[in-house]
Amino acid sequence: MADVKDKRSIVFLSHSSAGKTSVIDSILYKAGANTRHGSVDNGTSMCDYNDDEIERKITLNSKLLHIDHKGKLTYIIDTPGYADFVGSAITSLRAVDSGACVVCGVNGVEIGTERAWDMLNGSSLPRLFFINKLDKENSDFHNALDSIRNTFGKNCVPLEFPIGKEASLKGSVSLLKKEELDKLPAEEKESAEKYREQLLEAIAETDDVLIEKYLGGAELSDDEIRGGLRKGIAESKIFPVLCGSATKGIGIELLLQVIDEFMPSPLDRPEIEGQEIGSENRITRKPSKDESLSAFVFKSVMDPYIGQLTILRVFSGTLKSDTSFYNASKETKERIGQLFMLQGKEQKAVAEASAGDIVAVAKLKETTQGDTICDESAKIKFDATVMPEPAISLSVKPKSRHDEEKIMSALAKLSSDDPTFKYGRDPQTKELIISGLGDMHLTIMVDKLKKGFKVDVDLGMPKVAYKETIKKQVQIQGKFKRQSGGRGQYGDCWLKLEPLPKGESFEFVDKVVGGVVPKQYIPAVEKGVRQAMEEGIIAGYPVVDIRVTIYDGSYHAVDSSEMAFKIAGSMAFRKGTLAASPVLLEPIMDVEVIVPEDAMGSITGDINGRRGRIMGMEAKGTNQAVKAQVPLAEMLKYATELRSLTGGRGDYHMKFSRYEEVPAKVAQPIITQYKASKEEKEE
Repeated sequence: MADVKDKRSIVFLSHSSAGKTSVIDSILYKAGANTRHGSVDNGTSMCDYNDDEIERKITLNSKLLHIDHKGKLTYIIDTPGYADFVGSAITSLRAVDSGACVVCGVNGVEIGTERAWDMLNGSSLPRLFFINKLDKENSDFHNALDSIRNTFGKNCVPLEFPIGKEASLKGSVSLLKKEELDKLPAEEKESAEKYREQLLEAIAETDDVLIEKYLGGAELSDDEIRGGLRKGIAESKIFPVLCGSATKGIGIELLLQVIDEFMPSPLDRPEIEGQEIGSENRITRKPSKDESLSAFVFKSVMDPYIGQLTILRVFSGTLKSDTSFYNASKETKERIGQLFMLQGKEQKAVAEASAGDIVAVAKLKETTQGDTICDESAKIKFDATVMPEPAISLSVKPKSRHDEEKIMSALAKLSSDDPTFKYGRDPQTKELIISGLGDMHLTIMVDKLKKGFKVDVDLGMPKVAYKETIKKQVQIQGKFKRQSGGRGQYGDCWLKLEPLPKGESFEFVDKVVGGVVPKQYIPAVEKGVRQAMEEGIIAGYPVVDIRVTIYDGSYHAVDSSEMAFKIAGSMAFRKGTLAASPVLLEPIMDVEVIVPEDAMGSITGDINGRRGRIMGMEAKGTNQAVKAQVPLAEMLKYATELRSLTGGRGDYHMKFSRYEEVPAKVAQPIITQYKASKEEKEE
C-alpha cells in the first residue's frame, strides 16, 4: 500500500446518462488498470457488470475501483446517476476525499448535476468538473462551461480547452502552460487566453503573496501556479473544469494528472471527528497509520462467490487481515479474515489497510452498513449518515406459502444493503409494504427478490390508512338478550358517545352508579367498544378521537356474562356511531417539491388538482421549493408523475402532518365500495 500522502479517493457523480461510468472506464484503461477500453454500450464496463446494469445500460449500485498511476494509489467510486438510487451516492461520500461532477457537453448542467453539487457541497468535499461528450452533435464547450459557472459560481474555472468540436474533436490543451495554447487554431486562441487569465486570477487569489505579484503585472512561475491551484482546490476555493470525450479518450490524460497532482490526499483534509464512547466529548483522529484504528462501513454488497462483502474506509491506524476489531456501533468485538481491494467485481487479497485505504471484508456477522470500527482501547463512533426518506410505496404479497416463509428474511437483507429501501407491515391495513425512492428502485428490489432469493410476489398500490370519527354527541342503548334453552345471555348498557379533539384517540369513562351494571362487566363493555372501533363502522377503518361513557344499564343475575356485555357494548357503539354523524378521515402530508423555476406553473396547478393547498414558495439554490399540504391518497404515484411533469428535473419529499375529514364527494365512493364488498362476503 502507498504512503498516506500518495493516496487519493474520488467519487464520480452526475446526472443520468452524462457518461460518468464511461469516464471511469476510460481512466481505468488509460492508467493501465484494464487491458481494454471498457464500454457501457457493449456490456464490457468494469463498473456496470451486473446483469440488470448491462441490460439497462445504467449504474444501479456504487462500485469501488482503484488505479496505481505514477506513484499514486487512487480509489474511485462510481455512483448511480438515476435519482432513484441516490442513497448509494450519499453513502459513498463518507469514504472519499474529493469528488468529480461529470457534465454532458450537449445538455450542460441538469437537475442531477445540481443534486451532485449539493451532495458534495454538503459534505465539504473539494471537487472538479469534467465536461464529457464534446464529440457529440450539438455539444458546445462554451455553453456547458457557462451553465456550470452561472449555476455554481465563478470559482468554477476551466483548466482545459478542446481542439475542435463535435465530430471534429481532435484533442485538448492544458491552460496551465501558456505554450500549449499555440496548438489551437487562431480563432480559438483568444477564447483560451481569456479562460487562462480567469484561471490565473483564481489561483492568485488563494495567497496574499501571489495576488500581490499578479496584480503587479509579474508572471506567476510554474511552481506558483501549481502550488496555488492545489491549495485552492483543497480549500474549495477553486473548482477546476476539464473537458473531452470519454469514448474517444480525449481529456482523460489531463484528468488523471489533475487527480494525481492537485486533488487532495487524506493529509489535506480536516481530521475526522466522532463521539468518544463513554463520554460526551467530541474527539478527532489524524490520517496516520500510527494513530489508533478508526474506520467507517459505508457499503455492503453480496458477492456470488465470496458472500457478504462489507466495504469500509480506514481513517486512521492500521487494520490487518486475520485479526479483530471493536464495533463501536454494536458495542462488540468481531474477528475478521482476509482483507480485499476491489476492482469492480474482482477482489485482490491484501495483508493490511491503513489511513486513506478503502477495502472490503467478507462474511462479517455483526458489522453492517453505517457502523464504526475502532480499537477497543480507543473507542470512537462516527456520526450516522442522513438518508433520504422513501418517496413511493407498494404492497407486496407472496405468491406461495413457500415464498411467504422466505420473504421477511429476504427483505431484511435487501434493506440492510440499501438503507433507502424500507419494508414493514402496516399495523392498520395489515399489508406488507415496501418503500423506496422511485418506481425503478422498487422494480430493481423486486427483481432482486426473485433472482437472488427466489421469492415471487404480487405488487399493488397500498391501501390508504383512513380512519373514522364522529361529529356529534349521542346516547344509545345496546341490549343483547338470547334465550335458547338452559342458561341464556343478557347484557344491557347505555353509552354516551362524543367527539374528542384531533389526536386524542380514545377515552373510556365509567359513570355507572348503584351497581346497575356490575363492576366485573364494565371491562367487557370496553372490550366490545374497542373491537367495534377497530373494525370500523362506515368504511371498515378504525374509529378514533372519541370518548365513550357507560352511565346506565341492567343485568340478569343468572344470564349475564362478560360475553353478553361485550356484545352489548359493541352493538351500542355501532348504532351510536351511525347516529353521531360519522365521517371518514384521511392522512394529510406536508410535501416539499423542488423544481426549476420554469416548471413552477405546472407543479402548482398539479398540486391544486390533487386537492392540495399551497403553503408557500421559496428559492432553493437555482431551483424553487413549493411547500404544500396534500392528501396521501393523491400522492401514491407522485414520484412517477413528477418525473413526467418535469422531465426528471423535479424532486420531492413528504412527511405525515395530521388527519383531516375527507370531502363527502370523495368519501362516498370509498364507503359505497366497502358496503358492496361487505355484502358480497356475507352472501
